[in-house]
Amino acid sequence: MSQRAKIYSEPTPEWYDSKRAREIINAYNSGSGSGQPADAFVGVSAMLAGSGSYRDFSYIAPDLPEFDAESCVACMECVQNCPDSSIWGLVVPGSKLDGSLAVVDTDDNRKLVRQQFVQTTKFWKTYEKKKSQDANATEGGWFGIFVDPTKCKGCGECITACGDHKALKMIKKTKDNLPDYFTIWDYFKKTPETPSEYINPKLKVDIMLKDSANQYVGGAGSCMGCGETSALRQLLAITHEVYGNKFGITANTGCNTVYGSTYPYNPFRVPWVNSLFENSATVAMGIRAHWDQIGRQDHVVLALGGDGSMLDIGFQALSRMLASGMNIKAVCLDTQVYSNTGGQASTGTFIGQEAKMAVHGSVVRGKLERRKELGNIAMMHPNVFVVQTVGPMINHFYKGVEQALRYPGPALINIYTTCQPEHQVADDISCQQGMLAVESRAFPVFVHNPEGGPTLASRLSLQGNPSVKRDWHSRKTKEGEEVVDFITFARTEGRFSKHFDKNGKPSGVILASQQERLDNWRLLQELAGITNVDREAEWEEQRSKQKGAA
Repeated sequence: MSQRAKIYSEPTPEWYDSKRAREIINAYNSGSGSGQPADAFVGVSAMLAGSGSYRDFSYIAPDLPEFDAESCVACMECVQNCPDSSIWGLVVPGSKLDGSLAVVDTDDNRKLVRQQFVQTTKFWKTYEKKKSQDANATEGGWFGIFVDPTKCKGCGECITACGDHKALKMIKKTKDNLPDYFTIWDYFKKTPETPSEYINPKLKVDIMLKDSANQYVGGAGSCMGCGETSALRQLLAITHEVYGNKFGITANTGCNTVYGSTYPYNPFRVPWVNSLFENSATVAMGIRAHWDQIGRQDHVVLALGGDGSMLDIGFQALSRMLASGMNIKAVCLDTQVYSNTGGQASTGTFIGQEAKMAVHGSVVRGKLERRKELGNIAMMHPNVFVVQTVGPMINHFYKGVEQALRYPGPALINIYTTCQPEHQVADDISCQQGMLAVESRAFPVFVHNPEGGPTLASRLSLQGNPSVKRDWHSRKTKEGEEVVDFITFARTEGRFSKHFDKNGKPSGVILASQQERLDNWRLLQELAGITNVDREAEWEEQRSKQKGAA
């Protein structure tokens, strides 16, 4: 059996090398897991890496994405943004496609699989043009998208990510079409991975064409469309790209540890350990020190947690880690709430946001404290690399995170991640809300590189933010231009809904929240040495008024 089949949910006798373990997996997959005795691994609080690949959601999710190959441009956005590692891309050399279909059992099924492929400009026309000029050049490749029906939860995130291309649409799962998905997916598992010739190292989006990118195999107990898991998949993919198997994770208790260890399923192929809610940075320091002692300086530790465990209760531990100078990369999945406790407010919560312990009422209208900015604070620590980013901005995410991983010292990777239940948004728009958070200044992206120069302005880059010299970004519409501000963002999420009356007029509290977001954006502009043209015009107007009054 191929190594590739083992990576993509193919049960093998070698797994655990234990009959008992296979019995446990089968029992849970069949729904008869209740009352099962613990296996030897659970006895020492251990779960085998990648066991989430054996979990089967095919009998749960009501919908599945249907692929229209002719509309696909191989942008890979759907693959990047899938929260459950259930959708993958594949390139097959043109001359080998027909031969690869030999693994499919019938002519009808071969025709079905064949319809998954298309000749895109990216993988066919570009390569064929080079081939016409150089007979030794790589031939054009057929590109296809493949859905794992055992991992897909039917959130529809891939449809949103696909956008105007409309190469994907959600359809109802039926007893008639589900076998087709299994046939197509079985072909994908048995076919060799995309040849390296088709993977451009400069196009980070194509990292997901590699089997090695599947370090988070799905089968997790996360919510449909979870914004955290999409970011985790990308994070682990680029970390493996840089370090291979030489890394591990220390995790604060939170959503990531709960959906990452729903017995007997562990979606991580990388080793990880959970200590206390606020303790991942401290544990990471101990592991880093031990690895250094035994000569594993070429390994890296990721200290993972949410804004509650990193920015609130665990902030002192994180600060100490950043000040230590140790080669540890702290990763904060910022949802602005303690998602695991049902949406409790944190110091990362926005002004006006409704959350537990910050309920919107007639007197107190949600969270009223200013948000604490983890990225800004981390920059003030000596020689700390900071990248603040969002997963849907694929190039910014991979470029910034890769720089942080290669930096020979402490780094903070702060990632905005949508929590649909607590933000009160639909399951299919995590990537859309992440992009809107950046456009609206709710969560500006930036990179702070301590090696960038002698001044803060030379070390801090706001590249990636739209309209970087303006207060707010504007979109072009059919009617003209539409300003995208924090109010624009707040209108799209239920956590702010009580701040708008029946006519859509915003409350004073949400306007104050908008001003706080603008103040933070202007601070970043000032630190980065960027002149705000709107602020300059504002000051010029004030000077003119003062001069006239005099």
